[in-house]
Amino acid sequence: MTPTPAQQLLEAVQCMAQAGLNKGTSGNASVRLDDGFLITPSGVPVEKLTVGSMVYMDWTGTAEAGKKPSSEWRFHRDVLQARPEVGAVVHCHSMFATTIACMGRNVPPFHYMIATAGGDDIRCAPYALFGTQALSDVAVAALQDRKACLLAHHGMIAVGQQLSQALAIAIEVENLCEQYWRLLQCGEPTLLTPEQMRDVHAQFKGYGQWGK
Repeated sequence: MTPTPAQQLLEAVQCMAQAGLNKGTSGNASVRLDDGFLITPSGVPVEKLTVGSMVYMDWTGTAEAGKKPSSEWRFHRDVLQARPEVGAVVHCHSMFATTIACMGRNVPPFHYMIATAGGDDIRCAPYALFGTQALSDVAVAALQDRKACLLAHHGMIAVGQQLSQALAIAIEVENLCEQYWRLLQCGEPTLLTPEQMRDVHAQFKGYGQWGK
């Protein structure tokens, strides 16, 4: 039996915690529905979440009665509306992505797997207060033509056609951010050229889930 969207969302946030992408009540995730989206609730530790905890919201930002959605519902809604090919959004405060984000850095093409995020770098959106429309606006801009971005002094967002893909991209971006942080301890790394990245993107078109 195919899991319901609420079951998929619960499994995704449990996987995020197990993978070390989130701790405590940090982070959130959403999945597209026909008439809106389903999102994790505000301030509930992952171990206390249930299928019934998930919050339905329509495209106006109205949540179902008696439930409080994640404070970051605005960028979930706006990303899903701006990107019709995206079916799921995950947000985390993982250690190394957040470290690089707190440096205000884009992650450059030091490794070919940067293409996982859809471009020649992983952009870092400018800082904006959490839970605000301003944060949503800079997140949508940083995600243009991308599958992931960093949020300055905050964390990371990853998107995918399904929750499984968004989660896989988040895990890969966190791995890349760890590698980049370690390289920075030795100085600025040598980068791949635009021509080399062009070849990587061409190769990625037929490479596993990243090419889908």
